[in-house]
Amino acid sequence: MPVAVVRTSRGGEPLPLPRYMSERASGMDLLADIDADIVLAPGERRLVPTGLTLAIPPGYEGQVRPRSGLAMRDGVTVLNAPGTIDADFRGQLQVLLVNLGTEPVTVERGQGIAQLVIAPVVSAMWEEVATLPPTARGSGGFGSTDGREERK
Repeated sequence: MPVAVVRTSRGGEPLPLPRYMSERASGMDLLADIDADIVLAPGERRLVPTGLTLAIPPGYEGQVRPRSGLAMRDGVTVLNAPGTIDADFRGQLQVLLVNLGTEPVTVERGQGIAQLVIAPVVSAMWEEVATLPPTARGSGGFGSTDGREERK
């Protein structure tokens, strides 16, 4: 399933296209395509361009997810994770980063800032009913299944 891509680089040498870094990887690194370093203060959020526009095939979506190393090491994550790229979106792909750490973090040109997963989409159709079929869980919400096996 090929994904069409157009480089909309901000100048200079184009950055490498996203690619899988191991044989069984599900995500491809997205790189920061910026003219100058960006310093994210603690609590600051910023849209960071990738220099890419995509044409994702119908029936698929792009999911923008945090990079685990960046999150663990620096406290930087994708604010709206996972961000969704619809198959009909044709704008430049930007990543909404937030610094949840305690120190400023510098983002440099070419740095991996997030990962992109291409996934199938299932479209649902609503059917309004008077009641829902019962389940063992019922309406139990947050934390309702914690320790369920121990309670039996």
